[in-house]
Amino acid sequence: MLRHTKARDRRSIAHHYDISNDFYGLFLDSNMAYTCAYYPEEDAELERAQLAKFEHIARKLRLKPYQTLLDIGCGWGSFIVYACKHYGVTAHGVTLSQQQADFANDWIHREGLEDQAVVEYRDYRDLVGQAQYDRVSAIGIVEHVGYRNLAGYFSGIHRLLKDNGLFLNHGIGRCREWRPNPGSDWISDRVFPEGEPPSLSTVVTQLEDNAFEVQDVENLRAHYAKTCADWVERLQRNRSACLAHVDERTYRTWILYLAMSSIYFEEGQIFLYQVLASKRMPRLAPVPLTREDIYA
Repeated sequence: MLRHTKARDRRSIAHHYDISNDFYGLFLDSNMAYTCAYYPEEDAELERAQLAKFEHIARKLRLKPYQTLLDIGCGWGSFIVYACKHYGVTAHGVTLSQQQADFANDWIHREGLEDQAVVEYRDYRDLVGQAQYDRVSAIGIVEHVGYRNLAGYFSGIHRLLKDNGLFLNHGIGRCREWRPNPGSDWISDRVFPEGEPPSLSTVVTQLEDNAFEVQDVENLRAHYAKTCADWVERLQRNRSACLAHVDERTYRTWILYLAMSSIYFEEGQIFLYQVLASKRMPRLAPVPLTREDIYA
C-alpha cells in the first residue's frame, strides 16, 4: 500500500493533470470532463455523453435550487458549472491541480456564477467544519485517495454532509484479487502515479463502517471503455495540434495509456462504479421509493 501523504499526492496530481490545459482540451469535450461519460445511445457523441453523465449524477443526487454542493476532486469545474446553471445550487469545489483550479474559476467568472460557485486549490483532507453540505459528489477522486486513507476519506465526507444529505462516489474499481502487472506498473510509472482504485466491496464496506447507508450502485464499465476509445480517436485526429503543447513522447504515452485503459475496461480488469449513499439515520433516506425520477 502506498503512503499517500499530502505532499506525495500533490506531486502525483500535478504530474498527471498539470501537463497543459490546452493539451487536455484537444481530446476532452468542450466541458473538459475527464471522467467516464454516459452514453444514452451507442452512437452518441462524446459531448452529449458527458452532459448526460452530469445529468445522470444530478438526478441521482436529487439536486434542487439553493442546495449546497461539495465537489471533491472537481477537475476543471465541469460538474460544478453544470449543477449551478441547470439546478441552481451553490457549489464548492476542491482540486490538487493548480491549473484546474485556475481554469475552473475563470470559467465560473465567465458564466457569471461567482455568487454561486468557487473552486479551491486544496487537499480534501484540509476541509473543515461540520454538516455544511446538502450534497457531496466525488467524481474520479477515490482512485487517488489510497487504501490507507479510505477510512479518513469517507469519515471526512460523513462529517461534512448534512443529516438529510446525499453523497455520490464515482470512481474506478478493481477486483479484490487484482495484483500488479507490467501494464499497471507502466501506467503507475509514466502516467498515473500513486493510483490505487479500490474494489467495490472495499468502498461499500468503508461506507458502512463510516455510518453510511448505500442507496444505489451502478457499474458503468462499458461506458468507460467507449469514453477512453473516443479520447484516443480525438488524440489521433488532433496529433499536430497536440504536439504544439506536449512532446512526442508525452503524446504517445497518453495514446497508449488511454488505449490500454479502454481494453482493460472491455476485458473487465477494471470497472467504473457509481455508489449513492446517505447517512445512516433512524428515519427514511432522502430518496424516492423508486428510481423513476432518474430516468423520466
